[in-house]
Amino acid sequence: MNPAVAADLACGPFSGLRVLDISQGIAGPYCAQMLWQQGAEVIKVEPPAGDWGRHVGTLSGTHSALSVAYNVGKRGVCLDARHPEGKKALRRLAGSADVLIQNFRPGVAERMGVGYAEVAQDAPGMIYVSISGYGQDGPYADAPASDSVMQADSGLMYANQDAAGTPRRMGMLMADIGTALYAAQAATAALYRQARTGLGSHVQLSLFQACAALQVNDILAHGMAGARRAGPVSAPNGVFDTADGRLSVLALNNEQFARLCRALERPEWLQNPAYADNAARMARRDELHEHIAAQLAAQPSAHWVERLAREEVLHARVRDYDELATHAQAAHVQLLQTLDQPGVGSLPYAPIPGLTQRRPLTPAPTIGQHSTQVLRDWGWSPADIQALMTTGALLQDATQPEQA
Repeated sequence: MNPAVAADLACGPFSGLRVLDISQGIAGPYCAQMLWQQGAEVIKVEPPAGDWGRHVGTLSGTHSALSVAYNVGKRGVCLDARHPEGKKALRRLAGSADVLIQNFRPGVAERMGVGYAEVAQDAPGMIYVSISGYGQDGPYADAPASDSVMQADSGLMYANQDAAGTPRRMGMLMADIGTALYAAQAATAALYRQARTGLGSHVQLSLFQACAALQVNDILAHGMAGARRAGPVSAPNGVFDTADGRLSVLALNNEQFARLCRALERPEWLQNPAYADNAARMARRDELHEHIAAQLAAQPSAHWVERLAREEVLHARVRDYDELATHAQAAHVQLLQTLDQPGVGSLPYAPIPGLTQRRPLTPAPTIGQHSTQVLRDWGWSPADIQALMTTGALLQDATQPEQA
């Protein structure tokens, strides 16, 4: 193996683990990328047209924000699995991996020659991760799925309804990201089982299942109450304008309400039986919010943050991402790393939490940026590599220098 790559892999609990990521989009790639952050070597295999995630959202050159976010640190191989030789090469690569991650519709990986049954013949101890929309079988198994589709179909939009009861899509890719987190956890559990028993595993999960798990409390509460209350479940609880910004302010119980009363110098509220408990305050939520809104609007955010913090009231400035980067705690915990992405520039990158040691960030690859180097590192002969290049089944991006 390339010495620089070997030194880099020494960082993290999955050092030396080989992950073959043939997935596209978000759920599979982010699962693989989390394993990279924990030390694994991750090889991103793409078709000549690239991962579809390269072509959606905020774009710059050959990348989108999505493709950068979920493919940082990986090395890129471009294989045309529609070509007979490319299909054989993909099967050979799969047989050399410790973990394979795919998120195609049921049956697609099998048609590519890298379904679990085929790969397990060559690598019975492999951890094989299959991520799908609705599951590997059943009446919806072949239905197309996306984050928006799943937010609607799994109840996430219902959970995010406004005060009038109108379902709303969450403003981030919650279904895909949540599935990636569950997939990484399941893959880690399978690796632990493998370390104890030597047995491989076929980890199967779907966006549909992951979205339900994300909502376990809301689904249970609905089962208890038979309906869902739109909006906050305590009062006061809202976002209020100050003279120069916005603050989220809330109280969850009587003790917290008393703290808020002290911060706002409203001792009369503590003596008012109409505000005696949360149920009473909820009944007068609009009245409470009107008073708080008028008071907070009279002074800048810094004035109220000092008062609210002094009384330990639950509150926070409503920040955009630029303001997040300047948060005092963000600097203290090194919340964001700097990623230098060729062709894009220097970008803020938020690593996963819980790492004992962070790997130095390396850019997300271009399509086929490391094709020949990866095959050499994985034991392929120069003749085999050249034969694949000659047939057009393997493509190497000559416009970008290979990373060490």
